[in-house]
Amino acid sequence: MKCLVTLLSVFAFLLTSCEGPQGPPGFDGLNGAIIASSSFEIELDFNNANNYEFFEAYGFDVLQSDVTLVYVLWETLNGQDIWRLMPQTVYFDDGELIYNYDFTQTDVRFFLDGTTDFSLLDASYTQNQVFRVVVVPADNVGRVDYTNLDAVMDLYDIKTFTKR
Repeated sequence: MKCLVTLLSVFAFLLTSCEGPQGPPGFDGLNGAIIASSSFEIELDFNNANNYEFFEAYGFDVLQSDVTLVYVLWETLNGQDIWRLMPQTVYFDDGELIYNYDFTQTDVRFFLDGTTDFSLLDASYTQNQVFRVVVVPADNVGRVDYTNLDAVMDLYDIKTFTKR
C-alpha cells in the first residue's frame, strides 16, 4: 500500500510541475481603470409657470450607452448633505408628490409627478430644490450601489461642476 501511495504522489508531482506552451497574447485593456464620469449640481424652482418641470442640457458629451442618475438633496444633518437617488416620494393626506427625472443624450428633465395639487404645496417642496446629476458610462454600470451618492462619486473620481 505504501508503494502505491508513493507512486501516486510522484505521478501527481510530475503532472503539476509540467508547463505547456504560452498562449496567444490578450487584448490591451484599461488595467482595471475606471472610465471617467461627469456630474453637476443644479438648484431650481418648480412652479405653474414652468409646468413643474425643468430641462437642463449637460454641457458635456454624453454617449448613447451612458446612464444618467439624479440625486435630490433631501436634508442636511450635522453639516452633512444627505442625497437620495430619484425618484423619491412624499406622502400627504390628499395624495403624493414624486420628485422624478428622465434623460436623453442631450439633456435631463426634472419634474414633479403625483396626485397632490402642486400649487398648494409649501415652498419647501418646490423652491430652491438642489439636484446632483451623475452620468455613468455604461462600461461601469453594476460596479457600485447607485443609491449611495458618495460611493458613486468616489468610485468614478467625480469632481462636481456646480451650476447653482
